[in-house]
Amino acid sequence: MPLHVVERGHDRQPVFPQQNDFEYYVANLAEAKAKHDIRLYGYCLMTNHVHLLIAPGDDVTGVSGFMRMLAGRQTRHINKREDRTGTLWEGRFKASLIDTDTYLLACYRYIDLNPVRAGMVSAPEEYRWSSFRCHAGIEKNQLLDTSDIYNALGQEQLTRGSAYQRYVASGINEEESSTIRAALQRNQVTGNQTFKEAIERRTGRRIFSRGRGRPAQA
Repeated sequence: MPLHVVERGHDRQPVFPQQNDFEYYVANLAEAKAKHDIRLYGYCLMTNHVHLLIAPGDDVTGVSGFMRMLAGRQTRHINKREDRTGTLWEGRFKASLIDTDTYLLACYRYIDLNPVRAGMVSAPEEYRWSSFRCHAGIEKNQLLDTSDIYNALGQEQLTRGSAYQRYVASGINEEESSTIRAALQRNQVTGNQTFKEAIERRTGRRIFSRGRGRPAQA
């Protein structure tokens, strides 16, 4: 199942101080996904954090190895250039399991619209370090894999790209945005109630809050 992953810089400090730092991370993305059998459906590299939309192969522990490889290489790269030591990242990454049918395409849109929400650009195609231009059919990106839910937008890439552009242009409502953001911050599932309960039954673990129960009687 796909995961929405976010990793932030320590104390919200930049993890990409220079343009070539973005390029270095992207190069390592290609190597890390091949080594750890990870499919990459989307990404957005912001100044002080990254969003990744990924799916592990048969070995789900590959996600941790994938993220360790990316974080470690970026830390060594920045520390060596700036003659510094210490961590670049804020602890462990956050991850949310995604209900594919209901929320996967919404997570595509949420990630690709990050630079617009942050006021960095006025339109997603203006931002270089995200997957939007590929999803929108503007350019090819060999780094990205395609999901069944994205492929269902059309039989050809041009059709899929146009459909995705319309989908993004329709905007993301606050409820959808809040659901995605809250699930990610709490390392919980991004999905509807039925999906969450199904995951709980499969794992035998409570994975989301149900709110407070009835008050105890005196």
